[in-house]
Amino acid sequence: MAQEIERKFIVTDDSYRAQSFCSYDIVQGYLCRSNGNSVRVRIRDDKGFLTIKGSSHDGGLSRYEWEREIPLREAQELMLLCGAAKIEKVRYLVKSGNHTFEVDEFHGDNSGLVVAEVELSDAQENFEKPSFIGREVTGEARYYNSHLTLHPYKDWK
Repeated sequence: MAQEIERKFIVTDDSYRAQSFCSYDIVQGYLCRSNGNSVRVRIRDDKGFLTIKGSSHDGGLSRYEWEREIPLREAQELMLLCGAAKIEKVRYLVKSGNHTFEVDEFHGDNSGLVVAEVELSDAQENFEKPSFIGREVTGEARYYNSHLTLHPYKDWK
């Protein structure tokens, strides 16, 4: 099984934009959510993806992830099954030391929320934090994309 190990942080300013070497638009929806598992369809620019994620372990630090690229047309058709609750965001890639941070700037009902993730090969792996990294939110379910489709940032108190 492919195990994903990542840490997630709140972003404190927009300096990530100037530091990014790449960005792309993402729309994603959820076909199924059950017991912490999810099946997601994603359109990233002009490519489609289908992803299965398992429930979180180690305080949200790791979980099973399976992802495959699928034809764009199929992703668009599957997206119709997801209903109105979708995630819209721009993802910026920022190099920091030996790692790449994925900074997600949310739009739509989650506008105003910006989080960064770094994928690690080991839970104890050290990494350099860019200046825009704030409080760690790894394992806080309300920051999971699947949760944001049901409880968008605009409704947070």
